[in-house]
Amino acid sequence: MIALQVERVRSQVDRLCWSGIVLGLAFTMANVQWFAAAGSDPWSLPWLAAWLLDPTVSLVLLAILRAEQVTARYQVHTGRWVRVAKWLALGATYVMNTWASFAAGSLAGVVLHSVPPLIVFAATEAITDLRDKLTEAVNVAFTVAVDHAEPEVHQSTPASQQRTRQTTGRRKLFADYLADARTAWSAGTAVTPAWVRQVTGCSRGLSPRLAAALAAELGTGEASHER
Repeated sequence: MIALQVERVRSQVDRLCWSGIVLGLAFTMANVQWFAAAGSDPWSLPWLAAWLLDPTVSLVLLAILRAEQVTARYQVHTGRWVRVAKWLALGATYVMNTWASFAAGSLAGVVLHSVPPLIVFAATEAITDLRDKLTEAVNVAFTVAVDHAEPEVHQSTPASQQRTRQTTGRRKLFADYLADARTAWSAGTAVTPAWVRQVTGCSRGLSPRLAAALAAELGTGEASHER
């Protein structure tokens, strides 16, 4: 039940953050169009083409955020170029929104046109961290629930069945998988999620965390992201 409640909170956080991001990008669209049109006559070809600039940047940004939504859910870290593309899109949006205000020396205009892009900047970074932490919270809640349930099972189960459960039916925890991976590792072995899944039988979503934890113990640096 606790894990289900965390899942519901995560869905609410996703919807609220996405709503704020989309509204912020919609606000910047008019400013970017005005910047790109550069005084062109309304409904002229340059004026109409100027409306395409902001959606071009925003669609790329939304595609990156949507991909990060999935990777963060399974705690898979994206590469450097993903972050570069995201910040390039955000930086371009900010510059086009505030350029005219900076050129005119209007402090009020700079503040007005800076707030929506900056909120979008912060939200795009925060939403990824929030998803990652909420996923971790779900895993912790599930593990705690299982740990609390096991004493009750032991109290109501005969000793022979308890021994059978301990040897054959106990749910493997993170520490158990990590111990299996640690035992299987030998010098020269690359610690990757795929290797961890092969030697421990863990799930695809858990293997990146196990690989990172084992790499940290071994002092080999950050685990390879090879899937």
